[in-house]
Amino acid sequence: MRRLAPPMRADSFSIRRRITALAAFLLVAAALILLVFIRDYAERASDRAFDRLLAASALTIAGAVQIEDGDVTVELPYASFAMVSGDDRVFYAVRAPDGALVTGYDDLAADMPLAQTLDAEFDDVRYGGEVVRVASVGRLISTADGTGWVTIRVAETQGARETLSREIVNNALVPLLVLTLLAAWLVWYLIRRTFAPLLTLERELRARSPDDLSPVDIPVPVEVRHVVGALNEFMARLNQSMVRLSELVAEAAHQVRTPLASLRAQAEVAMDETDPAAMRARVERIHQGAVQSSQLVTQLLMDATVSHRLDLRDVQVMAIGALVNEVAQRLDPDQLMRISVEMEADVAEIGFPADRVVMREMLKNVVDNALAYSQGDVIIRVERAQEENRDVLNLSVLDRGPGIPDAEKEAVMERFRRGASAGVQPGSGLGLAIVRRVAEAHRGRFTLKDRAGGGLVAEICLPLSGRGSDRREGRAGRGAIPAAIALLVGAWFMPSHEAAAEPLVFPARSVETATLTIVGTTDTRLFTLFVEAFQERYPDVAVRYDETDTLLMYENYLAGTLDPPADLMISSSSDLQVKLANDGHALRHEPAAVSVPDWATWRNEVFGFTFEPAVIVYNPDLVSQDEAPRTHLALAEFLEANVARLTGKVATYDIATSGVGYLLAVQDQLISSQFWRLASAFGRTGAVLSGSSPDILDRVDAGELAIAYNVLGSYAFARQAEGANIQIIVPDDYVLVLTRSAVIARDAPNAETARLFLDFLLSDEGQAVAAGPTALGAVRGGVRGIWTAANITEMGRGAVQPIALGPALMVALDQQRRARFLETWRGIVSPP
Repeated sequence: MRRLAPPMRADSFSIRRRITALAAFLLVAAALILLVFIRDYAERASDRAFDRLLAASALTIAGAVQIEDGDVTVELPYASFAMVSGDDRVFYAVRAPDGALVTGYDDLAADMPLAQTLDAEFDDVRYGGEVVRVASVGRLISTADGTGWVTIRVAETQGARETLSREIVNNALVPLLVLTLLAAWLVWYLIRRTFAPLLTLERELRARSPDDLSPVDIPVPVEVRHVVGALNEFMARLNQSMVRLSELVAEAAHQVRTPLASLRAQAEVAMDETDPAAMRARVERIHQGAVQSSQLVTQLLMDATVSHRLDLRDVQVMAIGALVNEVAQRLDPDQLMRISVEMEADVAEIGFPADRVVMREMLKNVVDNALAYSQGDVIIRVERAQEENRDVLNLSVLDRGPGIPDAEKEAVMERFRRGASAGVQPGSGLGLAIVRRVAEAHRGRFTLKDRAGGGLVAEICLPLSGRGSDRREGRAGRGAIPAAIALLVGAWFMPSHEAAAEPLVFPARSVETATLTIVGTTDTRLFTLFVEAFQERYPDVAVRYDETDTLLMYENYLAGTLDPPADLMISSSSDLQVKLANDGHALRHEPAAVSVPDWATWRNEVFGFTFEPAVIVYNPDLVSQDEAPRTHLALAEFLEANVARLTGKVATYDIATSGVGYLLAVQDQLISSQFWRLASAFGRTGAVLSGSSPDILDRVDAGELAIAYNVLGSYAFARQAEGANIQIIVPDDYVLVLTRSAVIARDAPNAETARLFLDFLLSDEGQAVAAGPTALGAVRGGVRGIWTAANITEMGRGAVQPIALGPALMVALDQQRRARFLETWRGIVSPP
C-alpha cells in the first residue's frame, strides 16, 4: 500500500507565483516609470509648442509699437491673439521704457523686470486666480530723449497646454497598456514553459514504484539538470544506504548466527555438565563467545552508524588536536599509558570540517587495533604536508606488533576480513574497513605500511582543501544560480439700446424654490417666450429679467452696481462677454449632452445659443427691388450714386455707444476691403446713427429711413413676419453671423438655477423657441423650425462668416485700438 506524502508546511511557497509576482511588479514598475517619462515629455513638448505661439503673439504686438509725438503707441494687430490657444484666457501689457503702462492689464506681472532683449523670456506667474504662462519680449525704440526698450508681455492660462499634455499621455497610454498586458502574457507563457520540465519531472517521479531508485533520465534544461543531478545523487546515496542496510541485515544474520549457535551449544553442554572444573571451562567459553558476539554487534552497529552519518553529512569544523584528545579520553587508563602523541602546536589548531563522530570512530578504530595487536607503546603522529600541490593532513598510528604481510594489507581493509596474524585475538574484521570508508569519503586515503624495526604504520591522509563534499556543495550552489537566473529571465444677441422697460418678474407656477435673475439685452417681448418655455419644465422657479444695454450691462457688472446681482448675463456683444470670461468673471459649466458648434462656445464659460445674420433692410416704397443693393460694394455704389436722394435716410449702428454695432463694424473692417469706402458713403449721405435695431426698423417701416445697414436679421425677420413695410437682404458676397451669448456670473447667488436655464437654452426645446416665434435663429443643427441656421444660410448666396467666440475678439477692445478706430470712424462718418 502506497503511503501518502505528508502535508506541505504552512509556510511553503510557490516559486512560480513569486517569479510571476516579481515579473508583474517589474512590468508595472517599468510601465509607471515609462508613464512618468511620457508625462514629462508631454509637458515639455506642450510647453515648447505653446511657448512658440505665445512668443509669436508678443512679437506681433512688438512689431506694431510706434512713436507718435514722442509717446509710445501701439495698435494691437488682429492676428496677435489669433495665434494663441482659443480656449485659454489671454492677458497682455505693453510698457514704455520707464515702466509706464501703454495699454493692456496694468497688474500683469508687475513685479517682473522690464525686457532688455528681443529674445522671448518665459515665466509662470499667478494672475487672476490661475497660474499663467508669460512671454516677455522687448522692442528697442529711439526718440529725441534717447533709446530704450518697450516691454511687451502676453500671458495665457495653461488649460490648452494641459489638455495637449493629457492627450499625448492618453494616446500613449493605450499602446503602453497593450504592451504591458502583452508583456505580462508573454512572461506568464514563458514562466509556464520554463516550469514545464519540472512538471514532467514530477509526473515521472510520481509514477515510480517505492523501490525504484534508478537515476532520472529525462531531457531537462541545463539549469534544471543540476537539480536532477542532485536528485540522482541523493537517490544513489539512498540506494547505497538501502543496499548497505540490506547487506547489514544479511551480514548480521550470517555473522551473528555462528556465535549464537556456538553459545547455544556451549550452554546446552554446560547444562549437562556435572564436573565443576569442566563447568567453569564451559562458562568461560560461553563468556568469550558472548564478548565476541557483543563486539561483532557493536562493530556492525558502528558500521551502520558511520554509513548513515556519512550520508547525512553533518559537517562541523573541529580542531585536529581536540579530535586526538577526545579519542584518548575514551581509552582505558592502562591503554592511555601506552599512548604517545607527536603533533606540533600549530598543527593541533588546524580546523578540519567533518562529522565529529565519524572522525572520532575512524581514529579510535586504528588506535584500538594498534593497542590490541601490540604490547608496546603506540604513537599517534599528526603532521601537515604537501602532496601533489595541495595541503594534506597525515594521521599515523605506529605500533610494534606483528605487522601484516604485504599480501594481506589490502584484504584486511575489506569487511569481515582478518589477517593471519590476528590469531585468537577477538575481532570482527570491520574496524579497518570503517577507517578506509571514512577516509575515502573525505577524498583521502588509508594505507598500511611496515614500520622500520618491526610493527605497523596505519596512515590516514586527508586533504585540507578541495574536498569532495565542498565541491559537490559548490557545484550545487553554482547550478542554483543559473537556474534561478534562467527562471527569472524566462520570466450668444439683442441690439443695444437704452433700457426699455422695468425689470419683469415671472412668478413661479408652483411652490417657489428659487428665483433666477437674468440681465440681458434681448427684447423683453422676445425673451418672454424663452422664460415661459423654461417654466413649463421648471414650474417652481421664478424668473426676474432686466433688459438693458450691452455696454451698460458690462460696465455695471464690473462696477458691482447690478441690483440685484445677476445670475445669468445674456448679450449680443459677444466680445464683451468673452472679455468678462477672460478676466475671470464667469463660471465654468459643462452643458448637457448637446452638440453646439465650436465657434459658438468658449472655455465652457461663454455659450452662444442663437444664429443671427447682419442684414440690409430697406423700405420698398423708397427703394425699388431692382435697385436694392445685394452686396457691400453695391451698397457703397448705391449710396454714392444717390447722395442727394438718400441724405438723412440711411442708418446704421452708432458704434461708439452700441457694443454690437462696434463688434459688427470691426468684423466688417477685417473681412471687406470696401468697409472704409462704405463708411465714406455713410458720411456723404449724412447717415443716421442709432444704438438700437428696433429703433432703426421702426423708422424704416415708417418711411423715415430708406435703407439701413448691419441690422440684426432676427429682429428684421420678426418685424417682417408681423407685417412691417420692410424688405430684407442677406448679402450675396458675405454675411456676418453673430450669436447671442450667455455667461453665468462668477458671484451668481443662484448659480445652479442659472445652469438649468443655460442648459434649457441649448436644449431642443430652447432651440425650438429660437428657431420659431422669436426668429433669433437656432445655433444647433437638427432643430425643427423656420429660422434654423440652414434656412437662414440659404437666404443669401455669399459666404456665411460666423463671429467665433474667442480671445481674438478682445483685440478690438484694446483701449488704443478702439480709440483709433472710433476716431477714424467719426472723422469719416460724422465729420465736424
